[in-house]
Amino acid sequence: MKLFYFLLAVVLFTLQGCTNKEAAPQTDIAQAQTETAISHDKKIEPQAENIDDEFEDEFSEKETNDTIDPLSGYNRAMTSFNDAVIIYGLTPISKAYAAILPQPFRLGISNFVHNIQFPIRFTNNLLQGKFQNSSNELERFLVNSTIGLAGLMDPAKHYMNIHPHEEDFGQTLGHYGVGSGFHVVIPFIGPSNIRDILGITADGYLSPLVNVRGLENYKIPQNLGQSIGIYTIYLINKTSLNLGKYEDLRKDAIDLYPFLKDIYEQKRNAEIAE
Repeated sequence: MKLFYFLLAVVLFTLQGCTNKEAAPQTDIAQAQTETAISHDKKIEPQAENIDDEFEDEFSEKETNDTIDPLSGYNRAMTSFNDAVIIYGLTPISKAYAAILPQPFRLGISNFVHNIQFPIRFTNNLLQGKFQNSSNELERFLVNSTIGLAGLMDPAKHYMNIHPHEEDFGQTLGHYGVGSGFHVVIPFIGPSNIRDILGITADGYLSPLVNVRGLENYKIPQNLGQSIGIYTIYLINKTSLNLGKYEDLRKDAIDLYPFLKDIYEQKRNAEIAE
């Protein structure tokens, strides 16, 4: 039961989105093997030996990185579970939801959720020393909360050219050199890692949409049930605005778990490097 409550708390401590990126292609070793091959009656040139050693080191390092996955069995099972939830549950519900609620209303809900999570972006930009970005986030929040009708619209972006600066505590930890740790797939959320789970937990204290005991005056949901309801609506609304994207992504996967894992880790590394 303690594990169940921990995983449920992790689910509630996130309202973040996901961008799709393709995994980087693997190194073609066939050409390297051809170039380093020699006939039996010739001596191996020193340069060829160096090339061979270089490739051996590279593949040895890659193999080591790929095998650091102590939760591989759990992660594969949870990837299959999440995939089934998306294909057979979330997507059909989101299609029905989209048929009922016009897109402008769904965009308004998305804008509202993004605007009200301003404390996460503001604080993490500040913690990373990105003071101009923090200033932009504050200005965006003030404009969108007033002229933008409580954040339902985004005049700061569309009319003032002030774009959001997406930062979370997982990126802040990575910014200061904290490693990702091993990979973890979270129920109903998807790929993550130890560093980002810590980040999700910290961001949950900042988000007004996640109930935390002792901080009820700051939070919109006043109990666990309300938090689950808010997250469910958010997830359905987000999926309804991105119908077909997950299916397009997964059709290229030979093995879904490592495919999604690589995409996630590359995406997070790129976000931290920005």
